[in-house]
Amino acid sequence: MKKELFIISFAAITSMAFAQNMRKNSQYSLFSDNKATSPGDAVTILVIESTQASNNSETTAGRKSELGLSASGAVGNGSIPNTAISLGSNNDFQGSGSTKTTGMISTKISATVDSILANGNMIISGNKKITINGEDQVVHIKGKVRPSDIRPDNSVYSYNISDAEISFEGNGIINNAQKPGWLTKIFNWLF
Repeated sequence: MKKELFIISFAAITSMAFAQNMRKNSQYSLFSDNKATSPGDAVTILVIESTQASNNSETTAGRKSELGLSASGAVGNGSIPNTAISLGSNNDFQGSGSTKTTGMISTKISATVDSILANGNMIISGNKKITINGEDQVVHIKGKVRPSDIRPDNSVYSYNISDAEISFEGNGIINNAQKPGWLTKIFNWLF
């Protein structure tokens, strides 16, 4: 009897020592996935953006005007010399221009929930910086996400972010080589 009582007491004490804290695990459900729901939670953004824009413009204008005066005649036996005056003007203009822009970004960024709006939507923001051979590539993203757009793996596509602000910036040798030099800038400013 003492032996059975000892085993039961030992089992009860052991189970209390290793019991789970229900408050700590209350946000995890056996029936749903763990998704970002409150400020400070992380969410993965799958940035898949492709943009393409083109614009073509052509203008043609022309104007032509002529003015002429001609006189001839005779007075008695004498004749008046033939006189001719002519004035002409010609103005032609032709201009054309076109622009074409194409861009594509594909990356993953971990963002943080900054705040929750009254309707339950979340304000998120995130940054990612990659440095390769002295060239920095920085991606910034910010916007609003509906909880229903967050996928079961706690990720969201960038095209599901409303009021999205996505910027992709580069800094380094390649970026500097694409900019005009200071002498060219001065000539462009003067002329």
